[in-house]
Amino acid sequence: MTRENAKKRAEALVSQMTVAERASQLRFDAPAIERLGVPEYNWWNEALHGLARGGTATSFPQAIGLAAMFDDALLEKIGAAVSTEARAKYNALSREGDRDIYHGLTVWSPNVNIFRDPRWGRGHETYGEDPYLTARLGTAYVKGLQGEGETLRTAACAKHFAVHSGPEALRHSFNAVASEKDLEETYLPAFRTLVQEAKVESVMGAYNRTNGEVCCASDTLMRKLRGEWGFEGHFVSDCWAIRDFHENHKVTTEPAESVTKALKAGCDLNCGCTYQHIMAAYERGMITEEDITRCAVRLFTTRYLLGDLGAGSEYDSIPYTAVEAPEHLALAHKAALESCVLLKNDGLLPLDAGRCGTLGVIGPNANSRAALIGNYHGTASRYVTVLEGIQDLVGDSCRVLYSEGSSLGGDRVEPLAKPHDRLAEAVAVAKASDTVILVLGLDETLEGEEGDTGNSYYSGDKADLLLPEGQRLLLERVLAVGRPTVVVLMAGSAIDLSYAQCCADAILLSWYPGAGGGRAVAELLFGRESPSGKLPVTFYCNEALAELPDFTDYAMRGRTYRYYEGTPLYPFGYGLSYARCELVSLGADRENARVRVKNTGERATDEVIELYLHDEGSPLAPPNPVLCGFRRVRLEAGEEREFTVPIHPDAFTVVTEQGARVPGSGNWTLYAGFGAPDKRTETLTGRKAAAVRVNV
Repeated sequence: MTRENAKKRAEALVSQMTVAERASQLRFDAPAIERLGVPEYNWWNEALHGLARGGTATSFPQAIGLAAMFDDALLEKIGAAVSTEARAKYNALSREGDRDIYHGLTVWSPNVNIFRDPRWGRGHETYGEDPYLTARLGTAYVKGLQGEGETLRTAACAKHFAVHSGPEALRHSFNAVASEKDLEETYLPAFRTLVQEAKVESVMGAYNRTNGEVCCASDTLMRKLRGEWGFEGHFVSDCWAIRDFHENHKVTTEPAESVTKALKAGCDLNCGCTYQHIMAAYERGMITEEDITRCAVRLFTTRYLLGDLGAGSEYDSIPYTAVEAPEHLALAHKAALESCVLLKNDGLLPLDAGRCGTLGVIGPNANSRAALIGNYHGTASRYVTVLEGIQDLVGDSCRVLYSEGSSLGGDRVEPLAKPHDRLAEAVAVAKASDTVILVLGLDETLEGEEGDTGNSYYSGDKADLLLPEGQRLLLERVLAVGRPTVVVLMAGSAIDLSYAQCCADAILLSWYPGAGGGRAVAELLFGRESPSGKLPVTFYCNEALAELPDFTDYAMRGRTYRYYEGTPLYPFGYGLSYARCELVSLGADRENARVRVKNTGERATDEVIELYLHDEGSPLAPPNPVLCGFRRVRLEAGEEREFTVPIHPDAFTVVTEQGARVPGSGNWTLYAGFGAPDKRTETLTGRKAAAVRVNV
């Protein structure tokens, strides 16, 4: 069904409703209108990295791990798998009369906010700190979720619009001040791309204000969205954000006024309860029937596009057996393999199960299911922790010893014990082992969303970039034993691993790799596959927080790899491999780079070709080269091939202080390599990016 036809059918249906019936449909928990054959519908579903909170579903790596793949083709396939499972569950459950929350076809994903500050607790829900990477990956996921037919497989949602990335504790009252330049250059490009290229069906407003206007009723943002960008879908508030208008932002005085402000601005759907006051506002003359009708028509247009009303859709026959289908589990495993980032390797990796002797697996995340799944997760039918993955892989070829080592975030595991009650055991395991795998990090209780985390003091955000104190002590004591040691970090954001970088033999970052992610981690550690992930965020040393702007400062100067002029611990785009690929030649025009690559190593590997462009002549350009293209490639041992990598056209523009995107200076240098063209990457990899002038 075309949008035009869906809208006509929506208009015809809504015209038969009373004003009260129309108003009732603007809530996320829309009731049935039985006399018109309209079933109840709950608009709230989540699919950040697989279906969330609605029962069994395939569990993919957390979004930040999916970003580390630098693989938009795979991410689109993952989106298709997730939406297929959403259809399977919706078909089966609605036939049983279950049309509850988290069971619908409108999925409030992806999160395309920019991870601008490493302290932000929700950063692991995003695709990282770069607007171009975020736009490309967000577009791929939306296309996968929505499908290519006229009927939407699911309706995706670009959130949170706009300029939203902490602090979590302040989000209900905070005013994010961003310049016109930063808006156009950083905060809005991904949203624009998802609207114009991916045709995302919905957009969710953020909790905060942006430049003084509440985001769920911002005339400025709505003009961009529906005016400049041509958005035709529906707009939904973040959950209970409209209540914040009068309770926290104080831009209105009572619920009816908040309803009026939101409806007139174009917020069609309320996640929350404030739209229960629509009829009160209508009866007081604050809003009109047309205001209510406009929103209802948009919402029913989406429902018709989904095939939820009328004759149904081609997706109605998807059976429940599509949930956790073998091909979906295989996709999750492939994603976990591609997402892990090898940060250091002094030659210890890959391990040989037949030669590593007794293996000590230590750490609070070694046998943790919570560390596999991040937040906004579903329920898997099987979990494989890192410890279990290692045990399964090595079998009887070596002895595996295990110690939890420390509490994840506290000072003891058992409440009645003395502090650090697992530390002596961990040291004993290390001394009894020939090789140690030390699994550290965080989980959703230590970094996450305000109100949805155990880290209530910081409302989900991190106070610093350090591991919890008990884990730092564990790291020091285990490394002091002197055994060959691999550190596996399970976390969704930058952690200061300076001590491990100095003293451990190898470091593998697995993020939150999904319910079965322990198997992928084990396969990488033991060389079944070569690591190939790249960092979608900068890893800073903790001392760098003093160099970064204040957490509440939304100016981009000094932030992220584009503007940070210090020395990072691990740079954006960085990641090692067990093979060694060399860039043989580079040529480019304004549309494409031609990159010849040779795998000079002794084993096959994936690599990611990364392109960065620097405008050498414009004072409006960021000080550092900016990502403008990437391509994941596969090379066998000794293989040499030439690849074409498209260059995004916006790379040749700059943004004025007034927010206008204008042509750059014409004096451009294009860099190509397997990381960013910075000194730290050169030091860590021993390779310098190739460079070529681009003259147009």
